[in-house]
Amino acid sequence: MPQAFRNTFLTLRDLIVSAGPLAFLAVGLLVLAYWWLNPNPPKKVTLATGPAQSAYEEFGKRYQKALAVDGIEVVLRPSDGSSHNLQLLRDGEADVAFVQGGTAELLPDDADNLVSLGSLFVEPVWLFYRTDAAERAYNVPRLDGLRQLRGWRVNVGSEGSGVPKLMERLLEANKVEPGAVKMSRLEQTPATVDFLAGKLDALVFASAPESLMVQMLLQTPGVQLLDFAQHEAYARRFPFLTPVTLPRGVVDLAANVPTRDVRLVASTTSLLARDGTHPALLTLFAQNAQKLHGGSGWFNRAREFPNSRASELPIAKEGDRAMNETVPVLQRYLPFWIANLIERMWLVLGILLAVMLPLSRIVPPLYQFRVRSRVFRWYGRLREVENDLEAGKTDSAELLKALSALEAQAEKVSVPLSYADELYALRNHIHLVRKKLLRASEGAESRPTPDTNHP
Repeated sequence: MPQAFRNTFLTLRDLIVSAGPLAFLAVGLLVLAYWWLNPNPPKKVTLATGPAQSAYEEFGKRYQKALAVDGIEVVLRPSDGSSHNLQLLRDGEADVAFVQGGTAELLPDDADNLVSLGSLFVEPVWLFYRTDAAERAYNVPRLDGLRQLRGWRVNVGSEGSGVPKLMERLLEANKVEPGAVKMSRLEQTPATVDFLAGKLDALVFASAPESLMVQMLLQTPGVQLLDFAQHEAYARRFPFLTPVTLPRGVVDLAANVPTRDVRLVASTTSLLARDGTHPALLTLFAQNAQKLHGGSGWFNRAREFPNSRASELPIAKEGDRAMNETVPVLQRYLPFWIANLIERMWLVLGILLAVMLPLSRIVPPLYQFRVRSRVFRWYGRLREVENDLEAGKTDSAELLKALSALEAQAEKVSVPLSYADELYALRNHIHLVRKKLLRASEGAESRPTPDTNHP
């Protein structure tokens, strides 16, 4: 091994051994902090969506694609709708879900166990009815209110959608007696088939305009959309409802669909999550919500959503930050998992740095002590030889033998070049003691031996 490499190796080895306990403590604290903070999210999350061909299903696919960029697998959990989604959250079968305001009763525990990432979009109550049914009943092609549904066959959607509950409240407000409307609870697809076949007179959805079923029915001949002329009054009576207007021609400008402004009532859909869902996942959903729902639509202008105005549950801090603050600087330039790790660990790193800096001052003295002790421990043995010499307890030949052994050991000692002076000082001191021992040995030989036979 070249001498230069050997010296460098010795220096690094001594430095590592001296700083080892401190480094072990730092690593241990980092591992403990990582375990406690759990900064990186799980790779799989379950999102409760809705029935097939619904707006919830479509938005679920968009979230699935968006989060896949950051390595998160979004498992889409089909459901009967908003009310069912809320129950899936309560039962722990979903981590995140779309829930429509006013379609389900919130329990007292929900405020403690669920959080909102903001309101995403409005979902109007789409009440489609057949023109021929209106003409048979009232000799006019259009209805002017819910009270005219008495005796009609109306599908209000499956129980899990929450729409039956909402329709019951709206009919009750219009003084329509229970049972006066023949309500069925078929799912969207079979209900639409029966409606187009004339087996149903009316069909009710509560869905975003992105729903393929809604867009199809808006352009189907012989089908009318109920105009809620009292939509402002509905919004005053029911806080979870918002008055909206479907502008003339917004569906198809060329075909002028719809042919007039249609007044509607709408509830607001929020993105809810279980309180125990990993914060990093909430951040990803909240940030992607800004991209997916921040544009303009049939019922809103750009950047009106997501918002926290119609939230029935506490807003998660991740949702609030995404709605009111810009994207963190680190996330603009680093992959999400790295930026998230730094953001969640920076406080721990700061505390660790504040603790370790003072402790690091003991490393140089430890390093110095370790290297010098390699030399100084032989001074104890050298002192013993010198003491034995002065006391005259040991034969000079024995002392010279011990000194030679000590010198042989000292020649094997290796120290960094910066401490070589102390090693050569040890060898010089051994040489001085040897000279002293030799002088003492020569002096003893030159002294005359006493004549014990002379009187």
